Amino acid sequence: MRFASPLQQAVLIKRYKRFLADVELPDGSVTTLHCPNTGSMLNCAEPGSRVWYSVAQNAARKYPFTWEIVEVEHRHKVGINTGRANALVREALRDGVIHMLGGYAGVQSEVVYGSERSRVDFLLSGHAEDERLCYVEVKSVTLGLGDGVGAFPDAVTARGQKHLRELMAMRAEGHRAVLLFCVQHSGIERVLPADHIDPEYGKLLRAARDAGVEVVAFGTEFGEDSMTLRRQLPVQYP
Repeated sequence: MRFASPLQQAVLIKRYKRFLADVELPDGSVTTLHCPNTGSMLNCAEPGSRVWYSVAQNAARKYPFTWEIVEVEHRHKVGINTGRANALVREALRDGVIHMLGGYAGVQSEVVYGSERSRVDFLLSGHAEDERLCYVEVKSVTLGLGDGVGAFPDAVTARGQKHLRELMAMRAEGHRAVLLFCVQHSGIERVLPADHIDPEYGKLLRAARDAGVEVVAFGTEFGEDSMTLRRQLPVQYP
């Protein structure tokens, strides 16, 4: 996935009101970025960090600059724009990177499903050898705990819990159900449930796995002005 224009660099001053961040530009001036992340951004919003932002094509936007990437400990890059996760996965589906989800002729987005009326990230259909529908929920992983360990979620997520319940229900109806962790952190080599942050999510994730929901993770490779989903990472349950 290439950005529409080259990313610009700045230094983070602070993130506030969840969706805003003040940064210092190379000329010493200060501007405000839109922060497209509803999580806590634990370990990803330290003042003084180097950040990269995109510039909107529509200059009339109230906040035309969008925070995309931050450099964290050991110079690892983290994609903090959670909206990019679905674009990365869609591209990876098209290019055959996510091998266990290959062979589907139909790819739909934001289809309403389940008793809780969620919108599934991707609904795959039309597989020549498997007539089942395949429901895919995507979660963006940005929380690094060190030593190559990443965890999800970075804050209590009632929405994430709901999605696990919906996936289990789809599996019980005989469909394929997949939870895909899109790891937007160059230092993460394996993914764990963040039981210390949201123990209920951890319980539901294990229950989903035991019920036949497929839980997979793929890591992101960062280019100068691009991000690409490249390789599968292990998901572990300590």
